[in-house]
Amino acid sequence: MDRLTNTVRPYAWGSTTAIAHLIGAEPTGEPQAEMWMGAHPGAPSRTERGPLDEVIAADPQRELGAAAVTKFGPRLPFLLKILAAGAPLSLQVHPDLDQAEQGYADEERRGVPLTAPDRNYKDANHKPELICALTEFDGLCGFRAPEDAARLLEDLGVDSLKPYADLLRAHPEEAALREVLTAVLTADPAAMKQTVADATAAAQRAGGDYEPYAGLAHHFPGDPGVIAAMLLNHVRLGPGEALFLGAGVPHAYLDGLGVEIMANSDNVLRCGLTPKHVDVPELLRVVRFEATDPDVLRPEASPDGEEVYDTPIDEFRLSRHVLPEGGAAHDLTTNGPQILLCTAGTVQSGPLTLHPGRSVFVPAGEKTEVTGSGTLFRATVVA
Repeated sequence: MDRLTNTVRPYAWGSTTAIAHLIGAEPTGEPQAEMWMGAHPGAPSRTERGPLDEVIAADPQRELGAAAVTKFGPRLPFLLKILAAGAPLSLQVHPDLDQAEQGYADEERRGVPLTAPDRNYKDANHKPELICALTEFDGLCGFRAPEDAARLLEDLGVDSLKPYADLLRAHPEEAALREVLTAVLTADPAAMKQTVADATAAAQRAGGDYEPYAGLAHHFPGDPGVIAAMLLNHVRLGPGEALFLGAGVPHAYLDGLGVEIMANSDNVLRCGLTPKHVDVPELLRVVRFEATDPDVLRPEASPDGEEVYDTPIDEFRLSRHVLPEGGAAHDLTTNGPQILLCTAGTVQSGPLTLHPGRSVFVPAGEKTEVTGSGTLFRATVVA
């Protein structure tokens, strides 16, 4: 069992206080957006044996277990994060596995450097993900039904939004969503800047359902992503609730602290609400143009006290243990790799004591029992 030392990524949208308060540190005054726990080469966790990616590469069968190596290859197939949004993240989608493999191969063939700001595909993997709220957490997830989106735009009373509302009503669902998103993202920049300004003013006056969208323009004035965001569902998670995001689902996190787990990838295609690279044609190729009703996940309790967030993905499995004072030990031994993360209280795992924000890597098959009084998240695989 290895205690992990993890990298905090200082992305501009990060909260200046949330991660510091979780781990009991003084805020630095700088944004702290994500703490990465895993073996992604971009920021591998460190152990006393060395960087976790190198530890696993030296003996993948021992660290990951034979079943996981056979199914996923000789690498840790998931990346666990603490995510702290103090401002909206980019409006984005992730590719499926075939799209990622094709996109990565194409950029490699064209000689686009991995570090180039206009690189879309940093690896050849897909990036399904799950976000579980530690605090109240706001986000945008999936397309509204075209009629609902048309009504939302129309009720603002902004003349330049009416053509989009008409398009949403003029075609079947997939074509309607595709045409309107394309039209918004390719509109004349000067005209769109005015549309965003008018829509933002109207949304501020209206309040209510428009509140999440009105706030976007404060951070990204004139950005077409403000209008694109109005095509999406607003979701508010309570602590312990979660969202699963599959390939092609447009989304953006707005505010809050959560535990995020994903396949071990950093592939993101953005269409707005960001100063980073935006590739509209590639994003339009990857987006799934279908209306969805965001399915808020609540953990399913098992007899042994483990609360599992059920997803259709084998690369990761996230669960939670809420340990009562003086309760029996929980046996977490399994034939795959694990990362254990404490988010509240104090948890004892073998010889190691975990306080909030602290984590350990557990090699496959290692006897693992936890006790204490606190909340422990467990990330592993389905192998």
